[in-house]
Amino acid sequence: MMINKILQPIATHHHKGELNMIMLAYSLVCLIFGTTFLAIKIGVDAGAPPFFSAGLRFFMAGAVLFLFMVIRGKASFALLLRKEMLLTGAALTFGTFSALYWSEQYVSSGFAAVLSATGPMMILLMQTAFLRQKAPAYSLIGCIIGFTGVLLLVLPGLAVDVSPLWLIGCGVILIGECGYAAGAIYSKKVTTTLKSESPVALNAAQMMHGGVLLFILSLFTEKVQPEVFLSFKTAGSLLYLTVVGSMVAHTLFYWLVAKTNPVFPSTWLYISPPIAVGVGFLFYGETVTWITVLGVFTIIAGTILVNAGALKQLLLKPKRSTPQAQSAADGTYPRKQIL
Repeated sequence: MMINKILQPIATHHHKGELNMIMLAYSLVCLIFGTTFLAIKIGVDAGAPPFFSAGLRFFMAGAVLFLFMVIRGKASFALLLRKEMLLTGAALTFGTFSALYWSEQYVSSGFAAVLSATGPMMILLMQTAFLRQKAPAYSLIGCIIGFTGVLLLVLPGLAVDVSPLWLIGCGVILIGECGYAAGAIYSKKVTTTLKSESPVALNAAQMMHGGVLLFILSLFTEKVQPEVFLSFKTAGSLLYLTVVGSMVAHTLFYWLVAKTNPVFPSTWLYISPPIAVGVGFLFYGETVTWITVLGVFTIIAGTILVNAGALKQLLLKPKRSTPQAQSAADGTYPRKQIL
């Protein structure tokens, strides 16, 4: 129902054929982002070094996208030398995905997806605690509801004989989301400073920097054996995540931003966690209990409340936004490459 309401003002600006293309692209974004968690899990379970494989994924995807933008005349190599790209990549790609890839060695893909949905809550808490920005009461209530969902997911595991690494993995994902939140807040400043640059080029550049940092971490922590990437599972996981998860999905995401507004494409965040839990259960035999389902929808409910201001603006304003309309007031942030 929420998606239908959001689509009403969008539909007034598009012919039926274009609206169908928008919905197809949106559906693909939700599906792709919802399946990347399982793809990561399959790769690391098959023996792919988590930091090296993450670095390979993001550096290759970023390099291809950036070179494409350079060829089209929409980016220059000078962008790669800006410190803003290094700092953004360190937080958005390196911080988030080093935590996620390492944790998925011990945490199910569905759990990882749901815990990753706490990113907007981390943003709100950082803005309130460090930037002294006053948050609406409903957003703070959303944080409480969302973290209640986290407890619903984690606490039952403490009642059974689980590995300490499982609990550590859950905590590391949440720490990674703090890195995402810091990067998202900083990247809003970067997009204002570099407003003449293409969002696709900015995203590609930060992916490359994040990939290099992941390579450096891998160099000191992992023993990489190239033959591990010759297996179907590891090679398939890497190919899917690089081409589909990072290149295709983000191209579709920015196309949706250009065709609609900054908020509508970001609503994938409410759709993809249940998809991730479902595909993990159906295709990888991951355990799903009624408490897991309750935790999923509790976290999603909290995330919707945190973003209620931006969603309300979108529902009430029939006027179409532009990609440059991502001001601090709309509450939207660049979404991670999960993906």
